[in-house]
Amino acid sequence: MTASAPTRPDQHAAPPAAPPGVPPRFPPGFTADLSASAAVFLIALPLSLGIALATGAPLQAGLVAAVAGGIVAGRFGGAPLQVSGAATGLTVVTAELIQRYGWRTTCAITVLAGLCQLGLALLRTARSALMVSPAVVHGMLAGVGVTIAIAQLHIVLGGTPQSSAVANVRGLPAQLADLHPGALAVSALTLTVLLAWPRLPGRAGRALRKVPAALMAVASATAFAALGGLSLPRVDLPSWSSHTLPELPEGPVLGILAAVLTVTLVGSVESLLSAVATDKLIASDRATGGRPARADLNRELRGQGLANMVSGALGGLPVAGGAARSVANVKSGAVSRRASMLHGLWVLLAAGLLVPVLDLIPLAALAALVMAVGVQMASIARLRNVTRHREFVVYLTTITAVVLGGVLEGVAVGIAVAVAIALHRLARTRITLEVQEDGTVHRVWARGQLTFLAVPRLSRVLGQIPHHGHVVIELDGSFIDHAAYEILQDWQDSHLAHGGSVEITGRSGARIGEADRAQRAAHHCCRPWTPWQNHCDHRAEPEPAAAAAASAPDRAENARTAPEPRRRGAGQLANGIGAFQRDTAPHVRDELARLAREGQSPSQLFLTCADSRLVTSMITASGPGDLFTVRNVGNLVPLPGAESTDDSVAAAIEYAVDVLRVDSITVCGHSGCGAMQALLNATPGAPMTPLRRWLRHGLPSLARMGSRHHPWVRISGRLPADAVEQLCLTNVVQQLDHLRAHESVARRLAEGTLELHGMYFHVGEAQAYLLSPGEDFFDCRVFDSVLPDIKGAKTAKRDAPALPRAATHA
Repeated sequence: MTASAPTRPDQHAAPPAAPPGVPPRFPPGFTADLSASAAVFLIALPLSLGIALATGAPLQAGLVAAVAGGIVAGRFGGAPLQVSGAATGLTVVTAELIQRYGWRTTCAITVLAGLCQLGLALLRTARSALMVSPAVVHGMLAGVGVTIAIAQLHIVLGGTPQSSAVANVRGLPAQLADLHPGALAVSALTLTVLLAWPRLPGRAGRALRKVPAALMAVASATAFAALGGLSLPRVDLPSWSSHTLPELPEGPVLGILAAVLTVTLVGSVESLLSAVATDKLIASDRATGGRPARADLNRELRGQGLANMVSGALGGLPVAGGAARSVANVKSGAVSRRASMLHGLWVLLAAGLLVPVLDLIPLAALAALVMAVGVQMASIARLRNVTRHREFVVYLTTITAVVLGGVLEGVAVGIAVAVAIALHRLARTRITLEVQEDGTVHRVWARGQLTFLAVPRLSRVLGQIPHHGHVVIELDGSFIDHAAYEILQDWQDSHLAHGGSVEITGRSGARIGEADRAQRAAHHCCRPWTPWQNHCDHRAEPEPAAAAAASAPDRAENARTAPEPRRRGAGQLANGIGAFQRDTAPHVRDELARLAREGQSPSQLFLTCADSRLVTSMITASGPGDLFTVRNVGNLVPLPGAESTDDSVAAAIEYAVDVLRVDSITVCGHSGCGAMQALLNATPGAPMTPLRRWLRHGLPSLARMGSRHHPWVRISGRLPADAVEQLCLTNVVQQLDHLRAHESVARRLAEGTLELHGMYFHVGEAQAYLLSPGEDFFDCRVFDSVLPDIKGAKTAKRDAPALPRAATHA
C-alpha cells in the first residue's frame, strides 16, 4: 500500500449548472464543446488534405470526408466523443481503387460500402467485427502506415510516388540521388516542428502547446516557403463548381464487390476499435461524473454507414473514426457530440472561405505530416504488446502481406496465420515420462489438451512403461477428447490386468481412480482434467443413517484420526502452489512486476461475504490490481459510531476512497448466506458470542425487511424464493445505506466522483444480478456484459403476496 493518495485532478468534470432562477445562455457544456471543436478542426484540416494527397484523390475530397464524418457520423454515431473523417487505414485501399477504377467509381464504391455498414448495423453485428485478433488489426494498420510512409517519402524528397510499396522501395535509391533541396527543407522543417512542439518547456511552452502541433508544423512550413520564395508544388483546390461527383460503378462485378467488402470491413474495424479506445481514454482521463455514455457500437456503425453514403455521394473519401482526432477531442474537454459536429461545420466554412490560404500550403509539408502519421501507425507500444502476448509472428506476417500484396490480402493472410497458431497451441501437448531411481514408480506428465492429435505420442510413452509397476499419470489440461480417453482407458485396463497399479491425478493432485468412479458419476463436473477440484476432494462422507448408527468408539476413533484430512488438505495446497508456479506464474509475472513497481490503483472497492463459494475474481473476471476486496461474514458495513464497530471495515473504506481514489464501491451478497440464516433463526436471550456480536450489524437489514416503509427487492422481476433470499437481497440495499453514512463516501458522492453498486450472486444458478433503483422499489435484473437501464413496473409492497412463514419468525 502506498503512503499517500495518488492525485487524480477532475479537470474534465461535468460543467456546473446555472444558478437557480437564471436561464442558461448556452446549453450545458456548450462552451467546452466549442473550444474542443476548434482544437480538433485545427488538426483535421491539414490531416484531411494530406490523406487526400496520399490517395491521389482530389484534395477537396478530404474536406468533404471531414465534413461528412464530423456532422453526419457525429450526429448519428454511437460514440459521442469520437471524431470521424477521412479514413487513414483506407489510404492504401483508396489509392489502389482510384488507380484501378478511377475516382468517380471509387466514390460509388464508398456509397455502397456505407450501405453495407448500415446493413451490418441493422443485423447488430458490430461486436463481431472485434473478434479479429488484435495482432491482425494492428498489423494491418502498421502495414498501411509503412506503405503510406514509403510513398510520401518520395514527395518529401521532391519526387513522385510509384504505384506500389515495392516499386517505391526500389525507386528510393534513384530518388535519393536526385534530391529537391526546397522540398527537403520544407519537409524537414515540418517534421522538426511536429516533433518538437509537444516538448516545448516552461510556462510559455505550456501556453504554446495549446496550438496543435500539426497545424503549427504546416503553418511554419508554409510561411518558410512563402518568405523564401521557394518554387514548390502547392495545394490546388479547384472551384467547387467543377467538383467531381460519383458515377455508376464500371468494371468487373467481382472486383467491385471485393472493393466494397474491403472498404466496409476495414473502415468498420478501424471505427469500432477507435470507439473502444476512446471509451478507455475517457475512463482513464475523467472522473465518473464527467463521462458521457459508453459507445453503442451498433449505432456507431450505423452512423459511419450514413457518413460514408453522404461523403461518397458528394465526392468525398471513405470515412472512419480517427484516433488522432478523437484523442484531441477528449483531451480538449469535449463533453458531448456537439464538438464533433461543430468541427465539421468549421471545416465546411474553411472549405468555402479559406481556399486562397489553403492554396499556399506546399505539398511537401502535407506529405511530411502524413508520413509522420504513417510512422505512428506502426507503434512501438503495440509491438511490445503483441510480443508480450506471443503474437509477433501474426503481427509481422500481416505487415509484410499488407505491404507486398494489399490490405485485403494482408488481412486474409494474417487471419490464416492467427488461426493456424491458435490450432497449434490448442493441439500442442507435452507428454513426458519420469522414472523413480529404484525403477518402481513411473510418472507420466501430460501438459496441455489431450486430443486425437496427441494419441500417437501418448501411446508411445505408455508403451515404454513395463508391467507390474506403479504408474502415476498427471493430466494437466482442460480438455480430453474421446480418442485420447479410449487410449488411456484401454492401457489402464491392460496394466491393471497384468498386476500393475495406476494412479491418475488432475492438476490439483487429487487422486482419480477406480475407487471413486461412483463419486465421479454423482459429481460429474469433476473430471481428471479440471484444474479446480477443491469442491470434489474425494473424501467420502457417511450417509446420514450410517452416521446416526455410528457407535461412540467409532466416533472416538474418528476423533483420533481427525488430523488426516488436514494432511491431505496441506498436500492439495502444496500441489496447487506448484501448479501455479509452473503454469500460471510465467504468464502473470510481468504484470505483477509492473504492479510491484507502480503500486496498486484499483478501480473499485468490492465488499462481499467471506463465504468460500464466492470467488470474486471468477464472478467479476478480474485480475491482479483490479479490485480492492474486503470480505467478512455477511458482507456487513457497520455504521460509523455503532456499538461494537469493527474499525477494520471502516479503515478499508477510508483507504479505498481517500487514498486509492476508487471510482466505485460494490456490495455483493449471495444466495444461501449463512449469516442471514443465523439472523433469521436467532434465539432471543442467547449467550453473546463474537459471531452474534458481529451479526448485530445486520439487524437493520432484518428490520428493513419487516418494515412496510421500504420497498421490497425483486430479483429479475420475481419475488425472492424464500425469507433467506429476501433478507440476502435486502441486506445488500441496507449496507449501501450504511456506506453513505461514512464521511469519506458521502463527500465523494456529493462531488460526483464515486458510484455505489449493489450486486447479488446466485450460487446455485452461477448467475450474477445487478441491483438498480426503480421508482418505488429496487429491481434486480440479470447482469450481462453491459449494465442495463432498468425501469421496473410500479409494484407497491402491499400488493405483493406474503413471504413464506419463516419470515414471520424474523
